[in-house]
Order: sequence, then C-alpha cells, then structure tokens
Amino acid sequence: MTAGAGRTGRRYVVTGSASGIGAATAALLRARGAEVIGCDLDEAEVVADLSTADGRRSLVEQVSALGPIDAVLAIAGGGRTGLLETNYFGAVATLEGLRPLLTGSAAPRAVVVSSTSALAPADERIVQACLDGDEPAARALLAANPALTDAAYGIAKRALNRWVRRAAPTADWAGAGIALNAVASGVVDTPAAAWILADNAIRRAVETAAPQPFGGFPGRPEWIAELICWLGGADNHFVTGQIVFADGGSEAALLGDLHWR
Repeated sequence: MTAGAGRTGRRYVVTGSASGIGAATAALLRARGAEVIGCDLDEAEVVADLSTADGRRSLVEQVSALGPIDAVLAIAGGGRTGLLETNYFGAVATLEGLRPLLTGSAAPRAVVVSSTSALAPADERIVQACLDGDEPAARALLAANPALTDAAYGIAKRALNRWVRRAAPTADWAGAGIALNAVASGVVDTPAAAWILADNAIRRAVETAAPQPFGGFPGRPEWIAELICWLGGADNHFVTGQIVFADGGSEAALLGDLHWR
C-alpha cells in the first residue's frame, strides 16, 4: 500500500470511527494527511445512529452540510443488537445517501466492511427482503424465527455482499467513475468482537470453525484499515465490485477452490 491511499487533499467519511476498524482507519488516513469526517454514536464529528431511519437521514444531512467528499468508508457495524438494521440497512443508506457528494471528486471511492460470517448458511427470505429494501419484512422474518438470531449478523453481511456486486457495475456507481468494494474481515481484536474473545469456549469454537492460518487469531484492526485505505484511495484505478477477504486465509481454508472448479 502507498501513501497515495490517503494523500493530502482528500476528504473521507468514516462511519464507526470511534473504535475498532473505523478508528484504525481514521487514524491511518489522518496520519497520511487526509481530512476525515468521523461518524459514530458518540465521540465523532457526526453523531448518528445507523440502526434507525432517522439516524441514517441525520448522518446524510450532517455530512452533506459539510460539502463535497472523495470517499465513503462505511465501517460501522458489528454489535449484538440491531444487526440487520445497522449492518445492512444502515450501511446501504450511508453509501446511497452520500453517493451524490462523491460526484465532484476526481477519484471517488466507496468501501463497506463485510465479514467472513457472510459465508455461513443464511435464510434466503431475509436476504431477499434486505435486497428488496423491505426493512419491516426482514425484521419480521427474523423475529418469527428466534433460532436465526445468532445468524443475523452473517445474514446482513451476505445481503450486503450481494448488494455490492449488483450495484458496483451500474451507471450510478462505475458509470459515474465511483469504485465500490467490500472488505470482508475475519475475526479482529475490536470491541465488537469482545464477546467472542472474552470467553475461552466461544473463542476456541469460532477459531476452529473459521481458522485464520496467516496472521493468527484474532487479527489487528490496522491490518484491515490498510486495505480499506487503498481501496478507498486515488491509487485504486481498476478494482470495483469485489468482496476482498482480509481474514488470514479463513475463506480460502473453508471454501478451497470452490469458485474455480
């Protein structure tokens, strides 16, 4: 990765900037001379709750009042509650709502954070409700199936991956010169993953189910931030519509050469 990923003069919107991968990304960009508009529930330039429709509108309004931007890095997510609301609907609303502000940039870019959890089996009805933009239906389906509660995060991320693949090559994104990619993170040492890392039994179960042979378990947030910065930077001239796994080899270990047979 080069310093061009955060060269002086670029303005980035970073959601989830107060902690974890978002904080690491914001710090890296600022260290490279970029301007960062941090967005989070608190301790940020823009305070908004992406789990609610009002919060999403507020984020777009607050950022829009600050003028043009060069990149949107939609990192906010994780958590144990509001998983569909924040990880899918909040992320998509952020990207779509701020997309018009990118059109004035010489190198507009957008990146959203996904997860290896998207590889787990998912209820296709909920995924489709997300893609249809039907938040009440998605929430109702999840509420009607309590057994799926623990899978909600992965369901949201799977829907998000599919949205990126569909949106990226369209006229609104690639046609407007805007690169749109997702970074699918493995388990990283962040506050959102604390419930996994704090319990030895859960930690061993997750590490066994999704091994990270390169880099170890857990990963570091700054490792993910480096990739996000490059994808969201002016040096990315040719990569769009990709779900890039930054997971210590977990996706490769789990799926092997499945996609190339």
